[in-house]
Amino acid sequence: MIVTEHWKSEPDDHDYPAAHDYLSLVVPEPVAKHLVDTLKDAPLDHRKAKDLLRASNLPLLADTNPHVAKDIQKVKHGERLSPVLLVRGDASRGAPMVIADGYHRVCASYHLDEDAAIPCRLVGWPHA
Repeated sequence: MIVTEHWKSEPDDHDYPAAHDYLSLVVPEPVAKHLVDTLKDAPLDHRKAKDLLRASNLPLLADTNPHVAKDIQKVKHGERLSPVLLVRGDASRGAPMVIADGYHRVCASYHLDEDAAIPCRLVGWPHA
């Protein structure tokens, strides 16, 4: 039986360095550092998996993807997943939301219940 509540209340410590690793590939290092520092202090929000995928313009990974399957199995065994880390998109510029850490968890949650609320930390881009 799958538990309906399958999220931790706080991101895991290793999620922030993982978010930094990804963000530093798509933005300059100082911006990546600023975003991660901001994510650490951001309040926890809750958004639906289907909305996170739509806002990010990322495809839903199959439940056979090894990382997605691992997260689904964690939930089935009663383990809680870490909240996801997000950077808000900008529709006026055509920029999608960035899943800085947690893409596989979002996909796993979608397969379990696309309407379930996923806890996340969401920040905006720093102003120029």
